[in-house]
Amino acid sequence: MEIIKQLREMTGAGIVDCKKALDEANNDLRVAVEILRKKGIAKAAKRIDRETNEGVVKVAVAAAAGEAYIFELTSETDFVSRNDKFQKFADEVMDLVLSLRPENLEALLSLPMAESNVKDNLAVLSGTIGEKMEIRRFARLHGASLAAYSHLGGKLGVLVALDQAGKEELAMTVAMQVAAANPKYIEPSEVEAGELEKEKEIYREQLLKEGKPEAMIEKILEGKVTKYYSEVCLVEQEFIKDDKKKVKDILGGAKILGFVRFSL
Repeated sequence: MEIIKQLREMTGAGIVDCKKALDEANNDLRVAVEILRKKGIAKAAKRIDRETNEGVVKVAVAAAAGEAYIFELTSETDFVSRNDKFQKFADEVMDLVLSLRPENLEALLSLPMAESNVKDNLAVLSGTIGEKMEIRRFARLHGASLAAYSHLGGKLGVLVALDQAGKEELAMTVAMQVAAANPKYIEPSEVEAGELEKEKEIYREQLLKEGKPEAMIEKILEGKVTKYYSEVCLVEQEFIKDDKKKVKDILGGAKILGFVRFSL
């Protein structure tokens, strides 16, 4: 019973599953863990076609490293996403991320965890709880000032990086702007030419249907494009705390190096 208890604590699997795994492994704890992991992976694979639209977005700043991190751990139901084991796993993964600083999602999933790695331990948790789970997205930012903003009980997370040190409060204000206004780009120069032309074509069709003369259309288009930039470009957006200002007006010479927004 003692070794069964130990195996349960290591894997979160039920008593019957633990006993079967130990029998199969001739009471070798390490082999039994591997057997349960494989079963977890098999169970998770059967749920591959299920939707995972619930979960939690985790954010954190490693100020000493000049980096901020964000990842999304998903489940099928809100009930599971609020489960203590699910939340504990998310916290443990973020602890690993802060310590080992993976560069991308593949590296995150390969981080060492409980005699294996994050990917295998997630499969075990998925098999134990009985729902498909994924770490679907991961990103990190570098900057002199960083902010990590969590909203809606972890359903929405934002990172922001600025180029000037000592601007953490400003970075957090910008992160709240990103959370509320959901920009696609930092500034107009980043908008792809094809996307802009598509928008112009839509506006042209609308103006022609309204009976506007050709000579006026190009002039009107300028205003339409400016309005489009104010919707999709962060620095051109109306500042959420003062609608008489744009975001670029509050930066005080600081430059936004990047932002990331994950939402469930």
